[in-house]
Amino acid sequence: RRWKILIETSIMHKYIISDTSCLILFDKIGALELLNKIYGKIIITPEVAEEYGSELPDWINTVPVKNKAKQQEFENLVDYGEASAIALALEVADSILIIDDKRGRTLAHKLKIDITGTLGTLLKAKQQNIIPKIKPLIEKLRQIDYRISKDIEEGILKKAGEF
Repeated sequence: RRWKILIETSIMHKYIISDTSCLILFDKIGALELLNKIYGKIIITPEVAEEYGSELPDWINTVPVKNKAKQQEFENLVDYGEASAIALALEVADSILIIDDKRGRTLAHKLKIDITGTLGTLLKAKQQNIIPKIKPLIEKLRQIDYRISKDIEEGILKKAGEF
């Protein structure tokens, strides 16, 4: 199954919630600040902050999940951080969740949560003229063992006008 990359051209989300993987990936390629330039403030859960394990910039706010039972239910399906991010996305109206894990994306999709991922975020940065090209950042992601199929890479590059 292929995931459609959510392109937020006409849809503006008021709240951006991130799972851990996107934060770690952007940090490892020296591009964490891109998230701030694209989205402004980002919300994460204390569980995601714990998984991230580094000091957070002031534009990332930590918000705990209120419905811990729902979060625990999700922990049977996905990991700890993803479960908390998905539970928070259910609680925060008008939000989009940045998540890469296939099982997490599947669960969020079933719950009708708007999602994007690391690559969708890079595409948004290109569309907003924050970065000139996506391809160099995809190459940096590959260097840190980020797995991306050729089909998905080509699709993103086509949408970005780089293929």
